Amino acid sequence: MTAPLTPPHRQPPNDPWQKADAEAAAPLPSWPHHGHGPDAVTATEADGVGGGEQDISLSTEVVRAFVVVLALTVLGVALGLLWLWLAPRVPLVSTDKAVFLKDTEGEEAVGADGTFVLLALTFGAVGAALAFWFNRRGGIPLVVGLALGGLLGSLLAWGVGVWFGPTDDVVARAREVGQGVTFDAPLKLGAKGALLAWPMAAMLVHLALTALFGPRDPEPEWGTAYGDPGPAPDQGPAVPDPDAPGPHPGAPGPHPGAGDGTRP
Repeated sequence: MTAPLTPPHRQPPNDPWQKADAEAAAPLPSWPHHGHGPDAVTATEADGVGGGEQDISLSTEVVRAFVVVLALTVLGVALGLLWLWLAPRVPLVSTDKAVFLKDTEGEEAVGADGTFVLLALTFGAVGAALAFWFNRRGGIPLVVGLALGGLLGSLLAWGVGVWFGPTDDVVARAREVGQGVTFDAPLKLGAKGALLAWPMAAMLVHLALTALFGPRDPEPEWGTAYGDPGPAPDQGPAVPDPDAPGPHPGAPGPHPGAGDGTRP
């Protein structure tokens, strides 16, 4: 009596023809967008599309920075007039031999420098706040514009205060008013480092406002920030391991009624 043949729909899992058919049925991996497929976009084309927008945004930032420089330079006239109005005067008095300070222990000269510094700090803070209000994204051109505009504004304010202040010809002024008459000394800026108060205040205030109220970049999601290719393609039906424990698809099942204590 011969053993029954294995039915064709219960072939053993180690059949080489079945493995070849499973590998042939597996779908091919899809090409990425930057690959060599027909719908792929090359890196050169992608750079060309984004390059125009970057150039446009950079040119816009440069124009805004240039406007900031002009505005701050014009504000230097207001700073110079305020300095001329609020700075304390240094009193002088003349004799038949020379011109002397009326109060040798006075601090009016230091007060003039301090007034210029306080006004420059105020102008720098207000200018930086206005620049941040109209352009919250900021950028390097805007910061450079604030620094350059503040420096030019300080230089212009210094020139305006000296030009419209008391004359610098002290001898002619002493002869004009006469001996023993008090007159004002020319307005001077003793500490030239005060010219940097405006640009320094503008940059610091703008940096603080950008750090506190500037726009934030969206945080990347886990799995997509580092080029996650997504779910793996379907490789077809799984092929069981013939060495794994457990019943095999090709093994014959238990005989009906076996193990239950009954006889057929």
